[in-house]
Amino acid sequence: MDKLLYLECKSGISGDMTVGALLDLGADQQVLRKALASLPLSGYTVEISRVKKAGLDCCDFLVRLDAEHENHDHDMDYLYGFAKNQAAPEAPEGEGHQHGNHAHHHHHTHRGLREVLDILAQGEMTEGAHALAVKIFTILGEAEAKAHGTTLEEVHFHEVGAVDSIVDIAAAAVCLDNLGIRDVVIPVLHEGTGSVRCAHGILPIPVPAVANIAAAHHLPLHIMPFAGEYVTPTGAAIAAAIRTRSQLPETFTVARVGLGAGKREQAMPSLLRAMILEVPEEPVPVPWEEDTIWKLETNLDDCTGEALGHVMDQLLSAGDRDVQYAPVYMKKNRPGWLVTVLCKEAERTGLEALLFRETTTIGIRRTRMARSILKRDSRILETPLGQVTVKAVQVPVVDTEGSVTGETETRLYPEYDAIAGLCRSTGRSYQAVWQQVLGELAPAPKKEE
Repeated sequence: MDKLLYLECKSGISGDMTVGALLDLGADQQVLRKALASLPLSGYTVEISRVKKAGLDCCDFLVRLDAEHENHDHDMDYLYGFAKNQAAPEAPEGEGHQHGNHAHHHHHTHRGLREVLDILAQGEMTEGAHALAVKIFTILGEAEAKAHGTTLEEVHFHEVGAVDSIVDIAAAAVCLDNLGIRDVVIPVLHEGTGSVRCAHGILPIPVPAVANIAAAHHLPLHIMPFAGEYVTPTGAAIAAAIRTRSQLPETFTVARVGLGAGKREQAMPSLLRAMILEVPEEPVPVPWEEDTIWKLETNLDDCTGEALGHVMDQLLSAGDRDVQYAPVYMKKNRPGWLVTVLCKEAERTGLEALLFRETTTIGIRRTRMARSILKRDSRILETPLGQVTVKAVQVPVVDTEGSVTGETETRLYPEYDAIAGLCRSTGRSYQAVWQQVLGELAPAPKKEE
């Protein structure tokens, strides 16, 4: 069974929601904590707990920052105090921002991409986790650079460069690697409406970084009729980095479900549902055709050999695929014949009428049968004896374990009429002509290099 991760982003996606969902799926907390502790970062602690969202039990991944490193991306009053048509005055430089009954002076951490990558490089992470974290930050850096009209090398992050964002991205990469996730389906990201305030002022939703990531990586968006930012730049970058599919498989079983909680209180509950899906492995396509055919049968004990010979000619001329007679012993110890006819649906009624008309039968049995047919075509080949019509059949190749590989090899069968014609024109025996023609058809041995 193939293992597939499905992220259901009905309430958007963010870094902390992703990590919470992955931990809830079974990512090893100790592996995560060890990897995060190895990063040269300070000023934060990680708390993993259970919380309720819309009555559902979810895993909450919280990066708790000290006052010096606090990032306003997690301050809901700062982001959404004006969401309901309230005023949103931008605080003058250096005055800080009000939340609750306390005023704080904060200094955003400015880091370039090179500094962030250097932090990740010093951590004790697996090669896969490190590569994924770098990929996510690069996607984010490209989006920020485009938004600010600068280059990837020159862009300096605000929220992105803050400690909590580095931890969120590193944690997501570690958890995905720990779960062994390589295939991820994300059909759509649900986003809200309105605007948010960031370090540069009031911005529309989706914020420029999210819009740039969606455009560059073809992420489908669905705009919900709810105010607020549901897709964060970090969440969008994670989605773009890990998404390998846009459509769910037709059938699957759900092996595990994980729910990751967000911090924002909005119309849609901030939670991300992740599922590990088990998808049946698709069988190797068989190199033959499959269809159905009718088998018609009747038993005859009072029909002469001359009549049966005539009937066979009639049946073959009327379009049946094959006809055969087999001797049988019937009731009253009478020797008789089992007549079997193979035909397609279009010819069935006509062939049954022919059997009724030309034989003494008063009943015909019929069975619809499935069949497999090797692909074939007719070819004319030149031989020293003359032209030979052959049937080129595509025979399936089987590996050493007896499994069909999906490949074929061509096998050539000389047609009887062609061999018989050469016998008449050359005066040679059927066996002699047959053997010579087979020798001509055999592939030449490969030369040793």
